Amino acid sequence: RLLETDSKSLRSVDGSRRNSGSSLVSSSSASSNLSHLEEDSWILWGRIVNEWEDVRKKKEKQVKELVRKGIPHHFRAIVWQLLCSAQSMPIKDQYSELLKMTSPCEKLIRRDIARTYPEHNFFKEKDSLGQEVLFNVMKAYSLVDREVGYCQGSAFIVGLLLMQMPEEEAFCVFVKLMQDYRLRELFKPSMAELGLCMYQFECMIQEHLPELFVHFQSQSFHTSMYASSWFLTIFLTTFPLPIATRIFDIFMSEGLEIVFRVGLALLQMNQAELMQLDMEGMLQHFQKVIPHQFDAGPDKLIQAAYQVKYNSKKMKKLEKEYTTIKTKEMEEQVEIKDGESEQERELVEELSDWLRMGTDGDGEQQHELVEGLSDWLRMGDEQERELVEGLSDWLRMGTVSQQHELVEGLSGLAQDGDVSRSGRVEGLSEGQDGDGEQQHELGEGSGLGLGTVSRERELVEGLSGLAQDGDGEQEWELVEGLSDWLRMGTPTESKKYVVLTRGERVWVIAYHECSELQSKI
Repeated sequence: RLLETDSKSLRSVDGSRRNSGSSLVSSSSASSNLSHLEEDSWILWGRIVNEWEDVRKKKEKQVKELVRKGIPHHFRAIVWQLLCSAQSMPIKDQYSELLKMTSPCEKLIRRDIARTYPEHNFFKEKDSLGQEVLFNVMKAYSLVDREVGYCQGSAFIVGLLLMQMPEEEAFCVFVKLMQDYRLRELFKPSMAELGLCMYQFECMIQEHLPELFVHFQSQSFHTSMYASSWFLTIFLTTFPLPIATRIFDIFMSEGLEIVFRVGLALLQMNQAELMQLDMEGMLQHFQKVIPHQFDAGPDKLIQAAYQVKYNSKKMKKLEKEYTTIKTKEMEEQVEIKDGESEQERELVEELSDWLRMGTDGDGEQQHELVEGLSDWLRMGDEQERELVEGLSDWLRMGTVSQQHELVEGLSGLAQDGDVSRSGRVEGLSEGQDGDGEQQHELGEGSGLGLGTVSRERELVEGLSGLAQDGDGEQEWELVEGLSDWLRMGTPTESKKYVVLTRGERVWVIAYHECSELQSKI
């Protein structure tokens, strides 16, 4: 609709552009007393839009220069669509059908809408038209790209589009931006592209502003602490809208390059002040001072941005460097994991031999223990390694009789077969002093608490000293094992303990402490 209206209006622009009652002038509430400069701009952009296919092919450089000077407000919607080739996308026909569907991201989108342009009249009222169309576009995109789904920063970009055009057009433009402007990679759950941008930008600082780079390093002031939002929202959460929209004009024409340019220009212009500040002071400067440095207009900032030396070939080289670094890190992690797996195998062999030799000779009891521990280890990841790390120091300190009590306790524990195992393991993290009473409590099945990461990490070194040889079959049974025991389910009031996992860490915590812990989490 917008394209058709604009095209009809612009056909008469050469002769009677104002006398024709152009809807563009009246709808934008522009003054009828246009200056000569505005008249020239109107004529020029009108011709560009009407002759877009030829202009795009033959005068790309001139169009870029014009965009850098600012797209007139009345033309912004149609020019943005033309710049990203979103004016005739087939997916537009699917939009109404997408709105009838249910997205798993709806609750998250609803929650974040109130945080998107909370001061802007179009969005600030709950259940307003602005909030509704913003929800619609974000929901529709979450359905066509389920890998990305919804990411909060993207709502600011969609919100800006909705200030310029109807929701169907905004949806199409957003799809193009995600596909062709690196935004999809930025908003993927891994945010791998953001890591690349941070690396490239940091290298630019090191090259062009070495003193500031050293100062940032000395203050542990990481690039992501201030620059992440620049890339994720194209400065829309940094500057007032008139400034940010001018930068977005250029982004539509030239892509993420403008973010690197503006970012480095900001650092150049603020270097003297930043060099005098500590980390907290720098954060305040980025949050409170920089956003209002260009309230008089963005021209000075944009001019400074194009004084920045930006080398596309060097950026490609940095991308290859970053990929190499990340590949090497992944290989090292695999090697570490393989090494830890080998250590586990050796440890299990020793434990198996110890179990075979270290009890009262009751083979059935040992067999039950090995079978039970086997279920417990089946998870096969870092969590069990951290837990096994802990048993070792503690076992190394115990006497033969204490170890015998431990075997009895673990055997009973291993026979338990259900989620109540989580309530039967207390004191192991406290038992590293070799206290017989604590070990006897374990024999009674009273419970295991892994209170801290340091204890988890202390736990592995001991089991390896308990025996010399191992049995391959026992080792496999044991490794197959300790995992069902960890698969403890969610807590209920009847359970005495609860298991929490976060990343690669595992805690078993007394149930009565959970409410306090939950508030801290």
